[in-house]
Amino acid sequence: MTQHTEPGVGLSIDVLGIPTNYLEAGEGPPLVLIHGSGPGVSAHANWAGVMPELSKSFRVIALDCPGFGFSGRKPDAQYSMPFWIEHFLAFLDALGLRQVALVGNSFGGSLSLAVAATAPERITKLVLMGTPCGKFKITAGLRAARTYVPSHDNLKAMLQMFPFDKSMVDDAMVVKRLEASSAPDALTAYRALVPASAVEEGSDGIISGVPEKVVARLQQPILVLHGREDQVVPMELGLRIFTNAPNAQFHGFASCGHWVQSERRDQFVKAALAFLDDGSAP
Repeated sequence: MTQHTEPGVGLSIDVLGIPTNYLEAGEGPPLVLIHGSGPGVSAHANWAGVMPELSKSFRVIALDCPGFGFSGRKPDAQYSMPFWIEHFLAFLDALGLRQVALVGNSFGGSLSLAVAATAPERITKLVLMGTPCGKFKITAGLRAARTYVPSHDNLKAMLQMFPFDKSMVDDAMVVKRLEASSAPDALTAYRALVPASAVEEGSDGIISGVPEKVVARLQQPILVLHGREDQVVPMELGLRIFTNAPNAQFHGFASCGHWVQSERRDQFVKAALAFLDDGSAP
């Protein structure tokens, strides 16, 4: 296990032969944060703004899944949800974590649901933001990310589709994410989630989140947080989780897009901590 000082690079541990980067802060019950999947994403990009508050009550761990951020790449570049599930459970084992609560954003929400379905005894609670459920037509935001060609202007235009307030996407964010999204293999993992066929001319553009029947079997308490103006994963998909999961709560945010933890930071922290601490959300 090694420690670095560059922002976004934290501890590194070998998991299934892949160097896995993760950030850690605080003490208490373990809470694992799983990032989304857009170009230039990382645990630091998704969670740096909320880890200080969450870590006052929990041992917070935010990993870069293989193919993203500062973690290593899968040698054969064949990414799939079963692989990420296997890696995540091996990551928990490597850290000696028997049971954890999860916070998942977008792809991280899908992975959280899939892990909870695969190994329910390992997951106590889930907080999900911008998480798809079931089949849906590809959105403008997902299409833009799938067809993204690295450049400053392309990245800025794409990122501005994520928050409701486009001014959140400043040049500093674009410059930082441009470098991360320009590596030769930087987009391989994301493209495994959104197949090329979904953006081909004449395609019906249907893609899939975790099926409703899988969500319906989950017994863990789930808090679903979703921005009403989400152009990447429409709010109706979050409502599907709420409708199908037997122990779910739903909280929608007006004038909010896909980045609930950034756009509604204080409300996100308050709702997540209340739910994780005692099973209720304001």
